Amino acid sequence: MKARRVVPSQVLLFLALAVFTAVMLTPVVWAFLTSIKQPIDAFAIPPKLLFTPTLDFHQQVWMEKGFTRFLVNSLVISVATVLISVSIGTMAAYGLSRMRGKAARGILFGLLSLRMFPHMLLAIPFFLLAKFLNLIDTYPAMVLALVAINQPFTIWLMHSFFVDVPAEIDEAAAIDGASEWQVFYKVVLPIVRPGLWVTSLFSLLLAYNEFLFALVLTGPHTKTLPVAIAEYGGEDLNYWSLSAAAAIGIMIPIMLFMMFMQRHLVRGLALGAVK
Repeated sequence: MKARRVVPSQVLLFLALAVFTAVMLTPVVWAFLTSIKQPIDAFAIPPKLLFTPTLDFHQQVWMEKGFTRFLVNSLVISVATVLISVSIGTMAAYGLSRMRGKAARGILFGLLSLRMFPHMLLAIPFFLLAKFLNLIDTYPAMVLALVAINQPFTIWLMHSFFVDVPAEIDEAAAIDGASEWQVFYKVVLPIVRPGLWVTSLFSLLLAYNEFLFALVLTGPHTKTLPVAIAEYGGEDLNYWSLSAAAAIGIMIPIMLFMMFMQRHLVRGLALGAVK
């Protein structure tokens, strides 16, 4: 059997990707090491490679500091945001992908313009509106705010998947007697299912990591993990170890979700649907 020849460009590409991965993982590894070190070891100069690991800070974060409740708040807000935002965005994106003329491009550009607004400009109006409606420190306030700011992104992303589906598929289903809703739900939506998973993932990440709106709209009962972590740090070195332990804890649900969705995160099932 003839051995496969290794191209030098492939070796260089592999080395470049290895270096890039190592650089990207360095903060995560450093945070994990900090979370299992005593402060005297974590901030030693030069850094100690040999130390006695401890899980005291992880235990404090989840058992004593109430981070389990903050995790539940983050998950409830994130999942609700994804369900509402992706549902509305998918239907809107499908409609825009089937519109002809310049109207669809104008709407998409308007949505993109809204997404360009700095969050700081929108935080105050959302706070005043939530206060007027007596929704401060409630789930609906955060969910509605996150849906509003993430909806343009959801529509744009799903629109990119729907435009890859030929309109002839819709016409063929309509000729066979399918209604507009059946064409969308039973014919087109299964084709773009990978895009639906990708959009759900990015919407979840945006909602799960949101800090500014969570800082303004949440309170003791609905505080999320990013806001809770921000309370630690400063001059007390013990708080840095607590922050590192909490940061590692925050990443675990997202890592598990991405591992579960790994086989779905492939774009292009719509390509070649019509020969």
